[in-house]
Amino acid sequence: RPPHRALERAFADLYGVEDSIVYVSGHATNVSTLGFLLGHRDAIFHDGLAHNSLIQGARLSHAARYSYNHNDCDALEEILKAKRAEHKRAIIVTEGLFSMDGNIPDLPRIIQLKKQYDCMLLVDEAHSLGVLGATGRGAHEHFGIDANEVDMWMSTLSKSMCGCGGFIAGRHELVEFLKYGSPGFVFSVGMPPVIAVACHKALDIMLREPERVHKLQRISKFFVEYASSIGLDTGAAQGYAIVPVMVGDPMVAGFLSNALFKRGVYVMPITFPAVKEGTDRLRFFLSAAHTEEHIRKALDAVKEEIPKAQAIVEKYKREHAEESLGE
Repeated sequence: RPPHRALERAFADLYGVEDSIVYVSGHATNVSTLGFLLGHRDAIFHDGLAHNSLIQGARLSHAARYSYNHNDCDALEEILKAKRAEHKRAIIVTEGLFSMDGNIPDLPRIIQLKKQYDCMLLVDEAHSLGVLGATGRGAHEHFGIDANEVDMWMSTLSKSMCGCGGFIAGRHELVEFLKYGSPGFVFSVGMPPVIAVACHKALDIMLREPERVHKLQRISKFFVEYASSIGLDTGAAQGYAIVPVMVGDPMVAGFLSNALFKRGVYVMPITFPAVKEGTDRLRFFLSAAHTEEHIRKALDAVKEEIPKAQAIVEKYKREHAEESLGE
């Protein structure tokens, strides 16, 4: 329908690339694209913290899958040096802003490696579109690089675009190939036209009002700084919309989330298998609507509730340990 094509054209123009394809699901965008493009003679080199949709797409493709240490370009280069020559085609997969840790990759270095080792590159911008760059255009604007240096820009439409779905933006030939063969596009229902229009309008507003992006960036930095000032651990977060508060125990994270909800702070606990064991956390999402007062209130509440949650868990573990000894 015309609204779909208008949205695809808008995302191509946003990145300054030739074309884009819009899928009905963000998760399916990664699964179907990687699963369709790569085969058993190929290789996928992905960041160790890549999103589930990227991992599932890699598995579906039957390509060889190599995971490199999170945000470690030296480790990526070592794997490329050792394994790239064994495969016909290869793709490097990373995220523009990592969904659990809130940090960004060294994209210029990754682009240099993809050229050196003759790879394609897919950057998942689910969390960086609308967050990075002076106007929210994402990682390429943040780093000041030509978007055509990346083969595939992917993003969901359920974050900054306020709808649902996903897209791949890149060369026209690639987009046409996906439109004629990618199962998640060919054999799926299309995005409802009303959602396409809503996402397009959200994009228009983002570009028309860059002050929203600037406010989000400022409030995110404030969150990290204030958390640090009161002794909370935000892990690897760099202050871009997603900021974890590290807890380290899944039960503590759960009790803490419940206690905060009762105080009017809605934040979800993130535990294994979404993150590694021992890195359990609360995962905060920030928006341009948040204020410094909101941040102080939320983080002060976290600071107050952490020892209470820890005490509950310690008591539970102690009682159950005694029960086990009694048996």
